[in-house]
Amino acid sequence: MNPPLNITVDPVIRLRRLIFAVLSLTTAVLMLYLVHQALASNIPLLVRILLLALFALTLPWMVVGFWNAIIGLILCQCYKDPTTVVIPASMQVNESAPLAHSTAILLCIRNESPARLIRNLQGMLRGLNTDQVAGFFHVYVLSDTNDEHIAREEHDCFKVMAAEWSKTIPITYRCRTDNAGYKAGNIADFCQRWGKDHDFALVLDADSFMASTAIVRLVRMMQANPRLGILQGLVIGLPSSSAFTRLFQYGMRLGMRSYTMGSAWWQADCGPYWGHNALIRLAPFIAHCELPTLSSRSSLLKPILSHDLIEAILMRRAGYEVRIYPSEDASWEENPPTLTEYIRRDLRWCEGNLQYLSLLSLKNLQPVSRIQLILAIAMFFGSPAWIALIFICTIAIGMSASLSTLVDTNYLSVLLLATLVMWYLPKIAGALDVLLTASESKRFGGRWRFSLSLLLEMLFSLLMTPIAWFNHTIFIIGMAFGKKGGWTGQARDDHTISIAHAFQQCWLHTAIGLTLTGILYFTHPETLPYGLVFFGGLALSIPLVVLTSQAWLGSVMMRYRLLSLPEEIAPPAALIPLQLSTLEIKLPREHTS
Repeated sequence: MNPPLNITVDPVIRLRRLIFAVLSLTTAVLMLYLVHQALASNIPLLVRILLLALFALTLPWMVVGFWNAIIGLILCQCYKDPTTVVIPASMQVNESAPLAHSTAILLCIRNESPARLIRNLQGMLRGLNTDQVAGFFHVYVLSDTNDEHIAREEHDCFKVMAAEWSKTIPITYRCRTDNAGYKAGNIADFCQRWGKDHDFALVLDADSFMASTAIVRLVRMMQANPRLGILQGLVIGLPSSSAFTRLFQYGMRLGMRSYTMGSAWWQADCGPYWGHNALIRLAPFIAHCELPTLSSRSSLLKPILSHDLIEAILMRRAGYEVRIYPSEDASWEENPPTLTEYIRRDLRWCEGNLQYLSLLSLKNLQPVSRIQLILAIAMFFGSPAWIALIFICTIAIGMSASLSTLVDTNYLSVLLLATLVMWYLPKIAGALDVLLTASESKRFGGRWRFSLSLLLEMLFSLLMTPIAWFNHTIFIIGMAFGKKGGWTGQARDDHTISIAHAFQQCWLHTAIGLTLTGILYFTHPETLPYGLVFFGGLALSIPLVVLTSQAWLGSVMMRYRLLSLPEEIAPPAALIPLQLSTLEIKLPREHTS
């Protein structure tokens, strides 16, 4: 294998990146100017610099999301098929093109319910068989399970399944005796044993499900472009009966629509890899994407948790493209059923992304790849910056005799409005894309029901955001003092969180939220509504955790089609065999406007 090491950038892509950089930097400067103008002239210079520095830390993720969403919305509204603008002609293949390469389907698991895994896998294999392409695939169940009972159950279940499919699609089950390297180590072990036997590998997580059409589309696109090293499919949430999941993934669905299209416009061949529901070209992956190891304070080697982005930038460094197909394409995942489970997953990502600080010095990276590392770090470093700003501003207001001694209220109003717009623009852009397109509005249950669901989600997001900020902040402080994180399993089934459990997890959030609320209420009550926008979720964290875990609330949402995804309203054939509870409930007649 001789990879094209001399990477040339299309002049059009270079121009797009320049435009995006100018827009982003200009917006960041304008936001900092608003902060500077909003601060009263008598604010000490060192305090002014501190506040500007903290706000600057919050800007990278906000600004990039803002312009990704705007560009994506323009593309979605101006082109019948916007994917033709953001992916090269070589990837726009004939849907009837025959398959000619062997693809390994990698199902990476650890202490998961075998029944759920087999349910999803059976559906995918039936689809491949029905589409008469089964002969080009081989399934590898790569288990890191260390629970002896689950391991025995896995072995027995997949042995039966392998026998059932033996004449159609080979199924290989392997259980490692350790969890070295976590998921990346699991895949590396596959590459050493079987990687040479296949051309491509489709990477799946335990909660992944893909229709045969989506799998085959990725393979055809990879076949058509020999320079393509990783092809990420756009992943959307499976319909869920959990109130938390419905709220969370509704916003994610809207935010991803325009955001991903806009990011693909300028990232192009330096696209994202999320570690699942994606196709990789095995030869260059094996040759060039071995992960570096990190040293810890104890001088022990530490594995990289968030391996996907590193593998993507190593693939691009080797001269191969990394792209995303930025269109909803029957590729799903399950999201956490409760806020508690979401926090566990989010903190694992936080630890993984902060490990990138040690990798910024990697040699010969593409400029966009290095920027991606910085943005991934900034996504979590912005959280303690927000918490520090909230604390400083609230205490300063509480100690001041008049707001005029602290801020210019006219500039402050503009700053707050601009910040909220930038926060919500990805979701707003996705919502506008739905509302402006009659067929899309119908898919989401009609405009009025969609609008009500959107309002519920935005209120939930406003409450959840400071909780996430505070969790990141406490976790980062703990890491600075040597606290260890690591990789833990997830509870994927719906379950109720008790008040006692929620109190144990969120008592500090609540205490701080109530304290900040009290400071504003008893000193300058006119500022309380503004303060609650930024920290109200802390004060309400316990009831939010408990309420969104309640089965009855999820049932009410399903009954009235609130926060219902299109797949729930009109179930696609690929999801019917999964027998999801959201697809079985009898819903009222659809009303559209």
